[in-house]
Amino acid sequence: MIKQALISVSDKTGVLDFARALAAFGVNILSTGGTAKMLQDNGVAVTEVADYTGFPEMLDGRVKTLHPKVHGGILARRDLPEHVAKLEEHGIPQIDMVVVNLYPFQQTVAKEQCSLDEAIENIDIGGPTMLRSAAKNHRDVVVIVDPADYGPVLAEMKGAGTSPDAVDGTVGYDTRFRLAKKVFAHTAQYDSAITNYLTSLGEDKQHATRAAYPQTLNLHFEKVQDMRYGENPHQSAAFYRDLAPAAGSLANYRQLQGKELSYNNIADADAAWECVKSLGGFEQPAGCVIIKHANPCGVAIGADALDAYGRALKTDPTSAFGGIIAFNVPVDGRAAEAIAKLFVEVVIAPAFTPEALQTMAAKQNVRLLEIALGDGQNPFDVKRVGGGLLVQSPDAKNIGLGDLRVVTKQQPTQQQLQDLMFAWRVAKFVKSNAIVFCAGGMTLGVGAGQMSRIDSARIASIKAQNAGLSLVGSAVASDAFFPFRDGLDVVVDAGATCVIHPGGSMRDQEVIDAADERGVVMLYTGTRHFRH
Repeated sequence: MIKQALISVSDKTGVLDFARALAAFGVNILSTGGTAKMLQDNGVAVTEVADYTGFPEMLDGRVKTLHPKVHGGILARRDLPEHVAKLEEHGIPQIDMVVVNLYPFQQTVAKEQCSLDEAIENIDIGGPTMLRSAAKNHRDVVVIVDPADYGPVLAEMKGAGTSPDAVDGTVGYDTRFRLAKKVFAHTAQYDSAITNYLTSLGEDKQHATRAAYPQTLNLHFEKVQDMRYGENPHQSAAFYRDLAPAAGSLANYRQLQGKELSYNNIADADAAWECVKSLGGFEQPAGCVIIKHANPCGVAIGADALDAYGRALKTDPTSAFGGIIAFNVPVDGRAAEAIAKLFVEVVIAPAFTPEALQTMAAKQNVRLLEIALGDGQNPFDVKRVGGGLLVQSPDAKNIGLGDLRVVTKQQPTQQQLQDLMFAWRVAKFVKSNAIVFCAGGMTLGVGAGQMSRIDSARIASIKAQNAGLSLVGSAVASDAFFPFRDGLDVVVDAGATCVIHPGGSMRDQEVIDAADERGVVMLYTGTRHFRH
């Protein structure tokens, strides 16, 4: 039976109603500072911790709950007679519930002008200590760190909870254990945020500078699901997401139908979704990307989802079999009917109309993912290597027309500029070395993942030929510079009349001269998009 609860919260969301409900159960409430005042002002009977311990708050509130009468009441095991006897000897009542959330350290240090002194004063000491004490003794104590748990705990106290051993006025073991695990995860994240911040500070006396990459980096994720297997059947796997996924990121998906997602599904779906999100800003509003083995095998823009899909499919209908399709507009019934004719693994879109859902219902194994569009970015891009981790900022740089530099005698037409910008956006999402032929808002040939750029150029040309697409008058994007003129000659021989790439080779002038010789347009972006 819960007889006494200690409540001390920084985030006071929902705590007044929760305290009132506890009082209705006859629970005695202990509290501190601002929480106690708020409860008292709203008619909830509260005993101040200072009155309870007989020891006043001191050091500007730094010491208020660090007292044996608090931690003894929390940590004592009720099943050990010597613990119970010791409480009685020292006149320490048991504390059966701890409701605490912490000073807003992460929100404080997120402010651009946050000083070290301000950050230090927002490092909570008593709160994590009480939480860890209560979580350690979860067999006897209910611990709550998240306001979202107020409702479920009250429901359980009223006999409507999920723990089979709960009775009125109590919280069962299953719930107590779940809440304890949540607390230890929360305090670990809290301490990690402090470590990340402090180890990012400069060595100057004022610690005025902050490094982008702290000396000690702690990252935290929560498990979404176990996978049947990893990239291959002999590998185990699981999917974890950020605790606060960026707006518009894949981790925010809602699966509407289909089989459970696999490891490869999620990896390829992320590539498709990130690519299709980049297709805004063109005259045609709808974008479609078809991904196979992490590479786009067809990308197009169109008047609507059906138009964009049909044009994307033309690039490489063979590779599209068993692929993943992403749209940046809702999928309607007409588009769904066209998609249903092809074997696909996953379809992603901001929404699906009722007609589209009805059509796709006949393809029960196809996974439909609904994700709201957004331009949020992961704070870090990470890659595991043997014994370590490579960490970088995300490749979020997007080139505008004002960033381009024409380096040839031939000047681009407006149509060529549009084709080059489209090709450049696609090339960013193709594995290096990447060569992409485009025209009229669709890909014509994609060469990906080759050790030689000239081989990527040849493969892209062959892909277009196999699909029956003409490359005459096409635009070509290369994710990095042409080191020799031979790669340029291959794409021009195939029919390209304009080329976009970063520039920066020792032989740039040789390649520019070759472009002038062949009478083609060449633009530099000054930005490379390697993708490994």
